[in-house]
Amino acid sequence: MGSYLNLKRSNCKNCYKCIRHCPVKSIRFSDDQAHILEDDCILCGHCFVVCPQNAKQIRDDLPRAKALVQGDAPVYASIAPSFVANYEGATIQTMERALQRLGFTAAEETALGATQVKREYDRMVEAEELPTIITSCCTTVNLLIRKYYPEALPYLAQVKTPMQAHSTDIKARHPEAKTVFIGPCISKKAEADDIPGLVDCVLTFEELSAWLAEEGITIEQGQAEDQEGRARSFPTCGGILRSMDRKNPAYTYFAVDGIENCMRVLDDIIKGGGKGAFVEMSACAGSCIAGPILDKRHALLLRDYKAVDHYTRPVDFNIAQPALEALHAEYTSLKRKTFNPGETAIREVLAKIGKTKPEDELNCGCCGYNTCREKAIAVLSGKADMNMCLPFLLGKAESFSDTIIRNTPNAILAVNESMEVQQINAAACKLMNIGDPRNVLGDQVVHILDPMPFIQAYTQEKNISQKGVYLADYKKYVDINVMYVKSYHILIGIMRDVTEDTKTQEQKAELSRTTIEITDKVIEKQMRAVQEIASLLGETTAETKVALTKLKESLENA
Repeated sequence: MGSYLNLKRSNCKNCYKCIRHCPVKSIRFSDDQAHILEDDCILCGHCFVVCPQNAKQIRDDLPRAKALVQGDAPVYASIAPSFVANYEGATIQTMERALQRLGFTAAEETALGATQVKREYDRMVEAEELPTIITSCCTTVNLLIRKYYPEALPYLAQVKTPMQAHSTDIKARHPEAKTVFIGPCISKKAEADDIPGLVDCVLTFEELSAWLAEEGITIEQGQAEDQEGRARSFPTCGGILRSMDRKNPAYTYFAVDGIENCMRVLDDIIKGGGKGAFVEMSACAGSCIAGPILDKRHALLLRDYKAVDHYTRPVDFNIAQPALEALHAEYTSLKRKTFNPGETAIREVLAKIGKTKPEDELNCGCCGYNTCREKAIAVLSGKADMNMCLPFLLGKAESFSDTIIRNTPNAILAVNESMEVQQINAAACKLMNIGDPRNVLGDQVVHILDPMPFIQAYTQEKNISQKGVYLADYKKYVDINVMYVKSYHILIGIMRDVTEDTKTQEQKAELSRTTIEITDKVIEKQMRAVQEIASLLGETTAETKVALTKLKESLENA
């Protein structure tokens, strides 16, 4: 199988959303990056649709299609009947005109091939060929059965898909023609590659829209006037059944859509619960009008159903039915090897992520796996990383941060924007003589501390730093830093007790003041003595005064 879905490495943000939505868990996570396991993938496109970072990209087949229309052979487009949901107001005639401007020879509805397929289903029902019959129109369902439910293969109709049937019919009428299928599926690209020479290229509606936009071509709206097209209902849930005659009352006719629902029905069929049932299966919830590559990423299911229903006609297309051999298809087993590690190995992995007993297994699904045991098996098989467990990482981070907060000598206080205490550590309780932190949680910070540094940090939206703040109520000096974490609407105050350092500095300052006072008195006394001597000797005191004054200044600065 080729690389139909690729990942842009720089865009993967470790959200695990693709793993959560992958029904068969065909995604491996390593090196902070999701990787699609192509051999396990059923090409449902869920990962492409749900990726919030647009990290998934589909193989671009536009260059191939452009090369075909520029070649010498005539190129026919086979357009999936869901086109009326994707291109509002379009008809096969307006679609053909737009495609001919791109270089196509002609365009036809894949519903022509669907007509042949549904007739074959009716024949199988009439002949009661199988006790249970599963439709084979959806390539993703076919891959699901072949890879994960091979026990159900005997019940899968060995009939070509409408895409294959229509392309076969086109090439029977125009042997030299090339065919390009256009629809809403990724899996059709793989289907075409598996049968070389039948369908020459597959484009998604998204690729077609890009091509039309590049050429400045608009699909016109039109009014359908034809009276044929019963198989146009195929892209809706139950649409295959509505197109069939269903004349044999021995069968129960049942439509199921969505991969999870299909998996439940397949389990039932394998256990023997599907006898006497004709089952229409569609991988997409809502069937093809909810395909992963519809141009409208957020399609309106009801509106799109009405568009298809309005375009559907009550009678079949007038197309010849080919021989049975021409519609026959072989669907063989592609069963994947299952990895079954021992219980001891599973328990060891669980223990490493803090799940030592059953009640620790939250089965929250954050990692993408339904249960903690599934996650452990994925780790052992190399598909998952140990650190993908969010509760484990949160617990680890909280334990680490709590250890720091509990053991730091600094007082830490967190308040919300309403100045209410949200958290307080043991060092802060000791600093402010608080016996039980629960007594202050939720209370206004003003009841235990001057709120001004917090108010300033909040109003000015910047960090506030103050040195040597005296807390009169507690007879303590602190250096305080208040940080405003705007994104979390919280203010964090970190206070360092500098009482001892402040007292030591005050003692030094007091000693210096005392020394200066004593020195000042000595200087004054000496000045008087000098003045008396100078008056007796008739000498000036200027030089002596200058020298003593310098001595005083040096003491003041000491």
